[in-house]
Amino acid sequence: MSETQAVTRGADPVTTEIVRQALNAAAEQMKRALIRTSFSPVIYEVLDFAAALYDRDICLLSQAPTLPTFMGTMSFCVTEAVEAVGGQDALEPGDIILYNVPYGTGSHPQDVAVVMPVFLQGDDGADGELIGYSAIKAHWLDIGGKDPYSTDTVDVFQEGTIFPGVKLFSRGRLVSDIYRMATANSRVPKMVAGDINALVVGVRAGAAALDRVVQRHGVQTFRDCVERMYAAGEAVVRSWFEKLPDGRYIGRGEMDSDGISDDPVPFELSINIAGSDVTVDYTDAPPVRPGPINCPRPSTVSATRIAIAMIAGGGEAPNEGHFRAIEVLTKPDTLFHPLPPAPCFLYGWAGDQAMEAIYQALFGAMPEAVPACSGGDICALVFWGTRAGGREPWTDGGPHAVGQGGHVHGDGQSGTMHISEASTRVASIEVAEAKNPWLMDRVELVPDSAGAGRHRGGLGVDYSFRFLEDAYMTTTVERTKNAPWGLAGGTEARPNALEVVLPDGTTTSYNKATRVPLPAGAVVHLHTGGGGGYGAPAERDAAAVHADVRDGYLSEARARADYPHAFEDTNK
Repeated sequence: MSETQAVTRGADPVTTEIVRQALNAAAEQMKRALIRTSFSPVIYEVLDFAAALYDRDICLLSQAPTLPTFMGTMSFCVTEAVEAVGGQDALEPGDIILYNVPYGTGSHPQDVAVVMPVFLQGDDGADGELIGYSAIKAHWLDIGGKDPYSTDTVDVFQEGTIFPGVKLFSRGRLVSDIYRMATANSRVPKMVAGDINALVVGVRAGAAALDRVVQRHGVQTFRDCVERMYAAGEAVVRSWFEKLPDGRYIGRGEMDSDGISDDPVPFELSINIAGSDVTVDYTDAPPVRPGPINCPRPSTVSATRIAIAMIAGGGEAPNEGHFRAIEVLTKPDTLFHPLPPAPCFLYGWAGDQAMEAIYQALFGAMPEAVPACSGGDICALVFWGTRAGGREPWTDGGPHAVGQGGHVHGDGQSGTMHISEASTRVASIEVAEAKNPWLMDRVELVPDSAGAGRHRGGLGVDYSFRFLEDAYMTTTVERTKNAPWGLAGGTEARPNALEVVLPDGTTTSYNKATRVPLPAGAVVHLHTGGGGGYGAPAERDAAAVHADVRDGYLSEARARADYPHAFEDTNK
């Protein structure tokens, strides 16, 4: 009998479930504390952050449902932050570490990790042994890069101020030099200062909650239950892969460009299944790119974990066990494993395409398991400027919703986030208009934007921003050249697109572009992609076609073209 089997057999299953749910609740407390105290809509509205608890071996205990693409990177953040300050032996109660090196966080420098070691509190108030870590990674509105948001950086030094693992708090006391350095290197220091304080509140809330869970059950019982929890998560994922035939399955993707040149960047990955073990291999990826689409290894691992956990995780909140069956292979100095000082500001855009390619590959192993391609991008826009009549700087932005692919069980969802941002949100119109100098002229689902099929894709969305003051924009829109594919005979959906109409009527289309001038009166039109269809359109139920026409999802002309069988017995 293995050590893990012995521990899990000795752990009480009821107590294990109580511990698991308590840990999930603790991560949720972190999330709520951060939302309630943060200054930036990108945090409290969009939820552009991750909050998680780890054990002392930096294995995932629990996470709050926020930004999935961050979650698989957080163990790397904790590991690198701790090593940067001298390892576990250099940690003291009350310490909080600031870390944002892109090759360790997997993100651009604006996504800053805050890590707090958690020490068990004794009955006498004395601090005991290290029991884990409370960690949050959140997006700061500006961190002193060449622009608040960029698509054209050529090295990491243009992308923002780097904090290579420094103590923001030492034994509970603020290290003011580090705090002042962080706020001094921002175009919006008040917002960043408020968000730093909120991050500290969040990790402290998580640390206190984790301590309470361990205190309630005792260290050994807690550890036994955690091992049983990990084993259960591992079993869920392995049981899913055991149903798939062994073999090597290929997925292919393509980036529109790298942000510097307009040349497309194709790539290939493979999934190797052997029993319940799965290896996702990125070693055939193209060499590192001169533009910032390079995806550091932590985000490559995270994208892989997200794609697999979404379909093989049984709908459970994941823990470390869910990832034990998954091995990720990368090759240094390539698109999915860049080395310093390669630019990687658009790190997640290649990761999003990798998720779609993973599903494409898995279709070859189990066609009924995966959806057709979604809009394939987070369609992020960032705006900034100085408010008219004053010198107050501002910046805001975020991701936007796309259509999801149809699947064997039904139609794709309309106007929802890409799976990499599945638990994030588009900021409400009321908040966006109150905080920023624009009006939303349009936010609407778009008829005929989905791929046809037995189960059609979800619809894309049209957004229109009318600017009331002069501003600038960075647009990061990807998949403008490649339409979202259908599966099993389903058809393509419309791709993403963006255009700017100036006050004089001049219209210009963009995909990736940095610091686009937006004079007062300019209108930005964002057209997000739909989802591909699943199954042959001729197999779609005629009643469903007519319902889509009545509901405005399909024009009659498009319905007749895609589903002629639905009109064979009518004279309409």
